[in-house]
Amino acid sequence: MNSATTPTQVRRRPVPAGVAVALLLSMLLSGCSALGFGPAKVASAPATAGAAAVAGTPPELARFYTQAVQWQSCEKEFECASVTVPLDYTHPEGGTIQLAVIKQAATGQKQGSLLVNPGGPGASGYDLVRDGANTVFSPRLRSAYDVVGFDPRGVQRSAPVKCIDDAARDAERQETFDLNNDADLAREVAEDASDVQQCVSKTGDVLRFVDTPSSARDMDILRALVNDQKLNYMGFSYGTKLGATYAELFPARVGKFSLDGALDPSLGIEDISAGQAKGFETALHSWAADCLTRSDCPVSGSVEDAVGQVRDLNAAYTAQPQKTNDGRLLTGADFNNALAYAMYSTELWAPLRSVLGSAMKGNPNPVMALADYAAERGQDGKYTSNTAFAFNAINCLDYPMTADVPAMRAEAAHLEQLSPTFGELLGYSGLTCANWPYPAVSAPHRITAEGAGPILVVGTTRDPATPYEWAVSLSEQLSSGVLVTWDGDGHTAYGRANACLTNTVDDYFVDGKVPAEQTRC
Repeated sequence: MNSATTPTQVRRRPVPAGVAVALLLSMLLSGCSALGFGPAKVASAPATAGAAAVAGTPPELARFYTQAVQWQSCEKEFECASVTVPLDYTHPEGGTIQLAVIKQAATGQKQGSLLVNPGGPGASGYDLVRDGANTVFSPRLRSAYDVVGFDPRGVQRSAPVKCIDDAARDAERQETFDLNNDADLAREVAEDASDVQQCVSKTGDVLRFVDTPSSARDMDILRALVNDQKLNYMGFSYGTKLGATYAELFPARVGKFSLDGALDPSLGIEDISAGQAKGFETALHSWAADCLTRSDCPVSGSVEDAVGQVRDLNAAYTAQPQKTNDGRLLTGADFNNALAYAMYSTELWAPLRSVLGSAMKGNPNPVMALADYAAERGQDGKYTSNTAFAFNAINCLDYPMTADVPAMRAEAAHLEQLSPTFGELLGYSGLTCANWPYPAVSAPHRITAEGAGPILVVGTTRDPATPYEWAVSLSEQLSSGVLVTWDGDGHTAYGRANACLTNTVDDYFVDGKVPAEQTRC
């Protein structure tokens, strides 16, 4: 990618608003793929919510809050269950869907359950617990809480959004469109329309009900079914929006909450894109400054020189995609996605030095491998999740978007000014929902959650995907928000930050110690 003011918009998989980085790293290092949701044997008798947990439940929802849940052993060391929730909360007497839930039992004296969400939107909380419970969450936290993950509606095992097949996903990653060209724009719009029709035909009615408020209402049913009077919750990135929405809907039922890598719920999609453009550009400069101190750094000169060399390399692959070992081409789009993916954690900075060094020598395979991890494509060529599909479906219901062509082109030019490296990856967001058959059911707004107990809002100072100022804003919006700052790089903090941050969050959850205002680690 070069720094021209006329962006070439590549066929893109949107940079996610956040999956817990420790989980991404565990998937990257182990090569894990999603396992089937298939419990092995009964581990306990059916459980039902106690009277205190269901107090105040609307009569029309009583059958969901009081259902018997059969927890069964699964995934070697966990318990799993399937929970029934209404398809449409405005007509709960109608259809239902099943949510896949997984639990790791507390190892010590149990204080309650901790529901977790890794972000996305569209990331799997089931996978977070199965693959990352022992690395993301501290032993102290796991001693005091059952750690409970679930796939939100539309995600992976919970009435998943289904769209194009794996071969089509591969093919679309190979495409490049110049959206300043009307003919290319028309091709992109037509392809998007075809993809959306496949989403509609393959997914069914659930497609119109995967909005964030519906998922937040699902969380209250889960709260009752783990027999907690108040919900204890840890959400990362988009999971902070989900948590804040729950707090808005059920402030009196907020227990201990940590919202880590905060999305500002008052921002529209254009402002989110602009914030991410600046955030990823800052992160690349941080990577370059660190790289230049290393003996294996493939770039040289000043920080700006180093960043320029990365952009030039991207531009070379954009102009002339290179064939990889399996016959696919490494395009500028995949190069850019791999680069963005590596900004999520400093633990990926060393691998990035290596893959860029290989790319500079004409070997595109390591960069393509990193791009495949970013796209959740396994080494067998199969995509391991539906995150990209759920991402679009949820956002189209959560955010009104404009598909006005002059406005989108102006936004794309602005984003590339903010980020010459990543800006074009984030432009033309309105096209995603231009052909969506269902209108947005909610809109950005400030969330105060009056009446909720203290809510931690954790921000990382150089977070690329959810910039620090969003955490500041959310903590100020929430009537009981308490800002906790980690001075660091990468996306989200808990599970990858320092002992100060871990202890601050653990003290809150385990001992009920609310940190001082403006705590900084």
